[in-house]
Amino acid sequence: MVNLHKVFMKKKLDKKQLFKKAAKIKLAIADVDGVLTDTGVYYSVKGEELKRYSIRDGMGIERLRSLVDVETGIITRENTDIVRSRANKLKITELHLGVLQKELTLEEILIRKNLKAEEVAYMGDDTIDVEIMKRVGLSACPCDATKFAKAVADVIVENKGGNGAFRDLAELIIEAKLQSKKGK
Repeated sequence: MVNLHKVFMKKKLDKKQLFKKAAKIKLAIADVDGVLTDTGVYYSVKGEELKRYSIRDGMGIERLRSLVDVETGIITRENTDIVRSRANKLKITELHLGVLQKELTLEEILIRKNLKAEEVAYMGDDTIDVEIMKRVGLSACPCDATKFAKAVADVIVENKGGNGAFRDLAELIIEAKLQSKKGK
């Protein structure tokens, strides 16, 4: 079981409310820069752009899929082969690149997949994420997110972006869903 005091720096909801929201999640979506990466961009001498991803976040994505059948997605303003390659490796089913109004993409996903907003979790870290964070059932951000994302997040996880932040959210959802099944 996840020790919530270690995983979360701040939560606006008590544990029962948080678990109730997390147990409903069927799709967990992340931003890339600042969530799945550490916000750094590395350039080679040939000008190639490189990004650092956390293996722990990747395991969180795999665990969501295998343990509790939660789909995963990415909605990002980035539109690079680096993001596409990472998404393919992780078998992410919802990949949306080059998106400036993420809430509009959310609406399209909800309609196409016949989901309710309360069945979606989103982790973001900056101003471009605020509107979508307001519309989903469970919103989260890394501890090093901007004040704008922190202000609307249901939970601020202990880890930084690119350093296991998404894994923290994944483990919350997994634990909530497993506890929910035990209670039934």
